[in-house]
Amino acid sequence: MATNDEVTRKEQAFSAAARRFPQAELSIRRLMGRSEDFCDLCADLAEAERALANVVETTAALCEERRREWQELIDHLVNEVAEAIGESEGRGPRPTG
Repeated sequence: MATNDEVTRKEQAFSAAARRFPQAELSIRRLMGRSEDFCDLCADLAEAERALANVVETTAALCEERRREWQELIDHLVNEVAEAIGESEGRGPRPTG
């Protein structure tokens, strides 16, 4: 049986992917039900988005560097999610936002 933390993590993972691919929500749910790797990928995306939103550094230059690093990771993860969804649907969805 899943713990509350696991359920919350999966909900956050689904939300992160669904925000980027709203037209593929059903495919995302199906993939999350079949693939723990896909769940982890979406969870990584959620964590990276949260980290980007919480970047607070002492200098503006360092803050901008951290934001850029997190955004690059998010972009990479979004592309991986898109590929997984595309493979499951036989096409490639386009991310939004």
